[in-house]
Amino acid sequence: MNDKTCLKQGSCYLFLLGVLMLSSLMASAQHPEKRLAALFRKGNKEILVAAHRGDWRNAPENSMQALLNSIEKGFDIMELDVKMTKDSQMVIMHDQTIDRSTNGKGKVSDYSLTEIQQFRLKNGLGRTTPHHIPTLKEMMLAAKGKIIINVDKGNDHLKEVFQILQETETLNQTIVNVGDNLTFEYLKSHEVIPAEAYLMVVVNMKGTDALPIIKSYQPNKKSIIQPIFDTDTLKNLNMLPEIAKQQVLWLNSLWPSLNGGHDDDLAVEENKKKESWGWLVEKKPAILQSDRPAELILYLKKAGLHF
Repeated sequence: MNDKTCLKQGSCYLFLLGVLMLSSLMASAQHPEKRLAALFRKGNKEILVAAHRGDWRNAPENSMQALLNSIEKGFDIMELDVKMTKDSQMVIMHDQTIDRSTNGKGKVSDYSLTEIQQFRLKNGLGRTTPHHIPTLKEMMLAAKGKIIINVDKGNDHLKEVFQILQETETLNQTIVNVGDNLTFEYLKSHEVIPAEAYLMVVVNMKGTDALPIIKSYQPNKKSIIQPIFDTDTLKNLNMLPEIAKQQVLWLNSLWPSLNGGHDDDLAVEENKKKESWGWLVEKKPAILQSDRPAELILYLKKAGLHF
């Protein structure tokens, strides 16, 4: 079969189209800064998926392997948590202590970096693995150019967090949580924030000041709002789709207290995806954080909301 016949039948065209689409997806995965910036453009229809503490079902939470798995599986964002050692080194750890997630005991702040890296992380079953506690710098260098990162639990050490992001040149692919229920005016008056930084504030929607807090971030064009709510009967939740027209929303499908019962287990264990993820999608988030990122991405792809 010659080239002309092949083109007439369309098989070569379809093959080339498939190659181009695959190349486009691979290129997108290699440019997290472009995907993050795209969320702030008017008319964005895609919902990105954040893997909570990485691929923790198949690797220790907040581990280097959890990050590498997230990259390999095509998750859009990895959420990770930071703590500071006694010698002022930022490491990846959710809890104040290392008791639950490692084979050691005590507060992160009780150890130097050298000391704390002698311990080994536990997996989801509580078994000790060969994986050590990584530093934020190690994680950012591994994530550079490959995946968006959300840095959580670092609001007590924002200066140090931003310093590492600037040193590793990963500021443009990272979302930094700045705290809970803070107005933008308060944040500006208490912290030095790089102009190019992407910020996220957590807002408890049960608070009487929830909507004013959200509105205070409108002037900052790189702010993300993370509403949390333990009931779905709050009247101000009806305003989220309108807010999403002006600001980027991040919603959680983790445990019920963050989403009024529209959580991952409802979607997966009870197979009520419409009542869980579907309900959240109706609020027009640009990002959904999940403990079931692979399943959620498939759901969003079928709905034409993940490209």
